[in-house]
Amino acid sequence: MPRKKASLKQGKRIYILDTTLRDGEQAPGASISTQGKLDLARQLARMKVDAIEAGFAVSSPVQFEAVKTIATNVKGPRIISLARSVPIDIKAAADATRPAKKRGIHVFIATSDIHMKYKLKKSKEEVLKYAVKSVKMAKDVSPHVEFSCEDATRTQLPFLAKVVAATIDAGADVINIPDTVGYTIPGEYSAMIAYLYKQVPALKKVRLSVHCHNDLGLAVANSLAAAEAGAGQIECTINGIGERAGNASLEEVVMGIITRSDYFKCYTNVNTREIYKASRMVTALTGHKVQVNKAIIGDNAFSHEAGIHQDGVLKHRQTYEIMKAEDVGWPSNRIVMGRHSGRHALQKKVEGLGYTLKAQQLQHLYERFLIIADKKREVYDDDIMALIEEELNVTPKLFVLDYFHIVSGAFDQSGGTTGIIPTATVRIKIGNTVVQHAASGDGPIDAIYRAIDKCTDTPVTLNEFSIQAHTGGKSAMGDVHVVVSDGKRLYNGTSSETDILEAAARAYMTAVNKVAYFRRKASGKKKTTKKSVSRKRR
Repeated sequence: MPRKKASLKQGKRIYILDTTLRDGEQAPGASISTQGKLDLARQLARMKVDAIEAGFAVSSPVQFEAVKTIATNVKGPRIISLARSVPIDIKAAADATRPAKKRGIHVFIATSDIHMKYKLKKSKEEVLKYAVKSVKMAKDVSPHVEFSCEDATRTQLPFLAKVVAATIDAGADVINIPDTVGYTIPGEYSAMIAYLYKQVPALKKVRLSVHCHNDLGLAVANSLAAAEAGAGQIECTINGIGERAGNASLEEVVMGIITRSDYFKCYTNVNTREIYKASRMVTALTGHKVQVNKAIIGDNAFSHEAGIHQDGVLKHRQTYEIMKAEDVGWPSNRIVMGRHSGRHALQKKVEGLGYTLKAQQLQHLYERFLIIADKKREVYDDDIMALIEEELNVTPKLFVLDYFHIVSGAFDQSGGTTGIIPTATVRIKIGNTVVQHAASGDGPIDAIYRAIDKCTDTPVTLNEFSIQAHTGGKSAMGDVHVVVSDGKRLYNGTSSETDILEAAARAYMTAVNKVAYFRRKASGKKKTTKKSVSRKRR
């Protein structure tokens, strides 16, 4: 007999802290603009997460401004900033989050032997003193304080219990027991939490939180095991994005709790129908794609190809589906727009997809939309989302692609030499100057990139190149994503066109523009010309 569906709100409430904007953004190449962060924070508010860790305010003026912007404009969730156990961090976190109606500071210090010895170079007594002092200091300037024992799962349990007890006594509202390096396993994690509840009775008076990394692929399993053992808050990210192998995936944690509420006897307040939009927005803002077989939000998550599965689903959906696609926000149908759609209709569509664009961005999007609409009979939601994703990643265009021409190679099945080498001619505007160069390569895209290199004179290394079709058919839009490096950091570029070569060129130009733009900011120069950028061969 099928299991009777349990109430979605039975048992204990599990609070959800989303750290996509802080820990998630620490993934290589995943930097997000302040406007992008604000858009995503608003989407997280629509999802009704309980808290948003909006950033690490002290780390840079840009981070501070992003946290403050979110604190000023986003209502609903508690807005939190991370801080080390030092006064300058705590002050920055307090100042940045002050505009929020509900605000907090998340203070941390490492407690494992390996971190104390090699990173902090401090004794247990010193670490304990810093932990207590920082919580008291944070509590003086913020109504809500969370304290984290960094690398808790590799910390000696008696010392961990001592730190937890002391920081609760100092005024911490939430105690976080993070699996910082993804080291623990579910049974071990549950036992650790049970030990802490037994050794520190005061822990029952505050909220115990967990923050799991996915180095062994166990972040979600560990998080759910912790909830079963008594944890009242889970910290996670959209799409599981984060440092190294990432964090516990919010969508998997939340849907695991909902789908098996009969087992966990707990619930969250998350509006799951906003999950899909949030996932696509994170992909747009970071350029980090989701694998097709990713649980909940991967393209294949609700797809059935095997005949026996198709037959079963058609007869009774629950034979092979334990969730409804619509319950996590997958569109049950696509609203078609075309060349006769006006700017107002496009604006409503953009808002319906969960995005906020400025007037100039909307105008540029509309111009791009009309070009696509002239090439395709129908323009689908995914097409529009692809264009929005590209628009959200706009960097000031120091280099503007003006023209390109491709002569591709030829194939001779007999193995003979055709004598035709892939060649590209590219013309780029740099301010009032026009630069044109030609180059050959192993293929048409390599030739385009080499020609762009010559025109921009910007030294980069291509680290990643991927192509994905957003919709089906011969007129499908191709989404090209590239990641380049200037030797110091990673930059991504994305473009969507029906012409894949044009998409490849525009994506690369976006990334190269970012390199030049951030180099200009770092050097303090007001103007970039072809001569002002040093040359280095890839």
